[in-house]
Amino acid sequence: MSEAPALPPFAAIVVAAGKGLRAGQPLPKQFAHWRGKPVVRHSVETLLAAGAVEVVVAIPEGAEEIASECLSGLDGLRLVIGGLTRQQSVMNALEAINDGSYTRVLIHDAARPDLPYHVIESLIDRLVVIEGAIPVLPVVDSLAIENNGRMAGTAPREQLRRVQTPQAFRFDDILAAHRTWTGDPDAGDDAQVLRAAGRTVALVPGDERLAKLTYAEDFVSEQPAIRTGMGFDVHKLATGEELWLGGIQIEHDKGLAGHSDADVALHAIVDALLGAIGDGDIGTHFPPSDPQWKGASSDRFLAHAARLVGEAGYSVGNVDLTIICEEPKIGPHRPAMRQRIAELLGVDIDRISVKATTTERLGFTGRGEGIAAQAIATVIRS
Repeated sequence: MSEAPALPPFAAIVVAAGKGLRAGQPLPKQFAHWRGKPVVRHSVETLLAAGAVEVVVAIPEGAEEIASECLSGLDGLRLVIGGLTRQQSVMNALEAINDGSYTRVLIHDAARPDLPYHVIESLIDRLVVIEGAIPVLPVVDSLAIENNGRMAGTAPREQLRRVQTPQAFRFDDILAAHRTWTGDPDAGDDAQVLRAAGRTVALVPGDERLAKLTYAEDFVSEQPAIRTGMGFDVHKLATGEELWLGGIQIEHDKGLAGHSDADVALHAIVDALLGAIGDGDIGTHFPPSDPQWKGASSDRFLAHAARLVGEAGYSVGNVDLTIICEEPKIGPHRPAMRQRIAELLGVDIDRISVKATTTERLGFTGRGEGIAAQAIATVIRS
């Protein structure tokens, strides 16, 4: 896949200073988890990846600790305390970076975490010829004007657009507009502020992915209650190697060869869990080219996968593992394997199934050249 073209240098502001309690979360929605990470982190990561030189996050007073935790490990950002209104929060962020370093700035609401790159690119492009640009979508429903609970007229939807963020501006223009703003103290967006200063705002196509998280159902409906993944792995048998299978060591005249301890059973479960949450495969997280995983215990890989399942908002429902080999005989070791896998995943043993079969001496497993394993894992939304 080709890399996205580099964008001209720009700064970004992510507005995360509201209380956001309508979403039914025990803390402001921008700090709640959505699709495995805090809401605010999604757009900050996207903006940094798109080339933002600096991202300023406006947060509520007293939220420094939780905001730092949500954004830990990210470079190129700073936190500023927001104001009583959105307009004041944006103003504080603009003033914090007003040192002449930036000619372009994107202003985005943290409550819109799914930020497509093409929207950023379109907005930045428009700043070449105009002071501001905003993403919009058409209005598809008929609109009625209400008066005391009755329909008093209609509005021309053909002339109306749904406004989204991020909104892009020439830095000096939007800063000057905020400094002279005398309109509604709680200005709905920054395009209003720029237009009030006599500047022009262009419209670019928005994206439905930029939907705003507002209510409790926005945090649950996007995740299916149950997800399933499948994993399959093969390793060859070799003289002089230890045989680790299902998290336990088995005495045998041959062992499985690989970069790690080559526990084919655990590797299959890891891939099944990662598949269930759509997070790559074992090679993505533990590449065999990385020397730190040479001889590593596959226990670490499975524990890592279990942690990722939890971070994605799920828990392990059950694992069904099938080991395919002629030797060793799996039956005597099945209870110990189930127990060890259950311990690594932090679940009861009755959620773990370990089965074994042969290929009637057909193929590489039938000839005793290697062992294969396949696993199906089900995860349940927490």
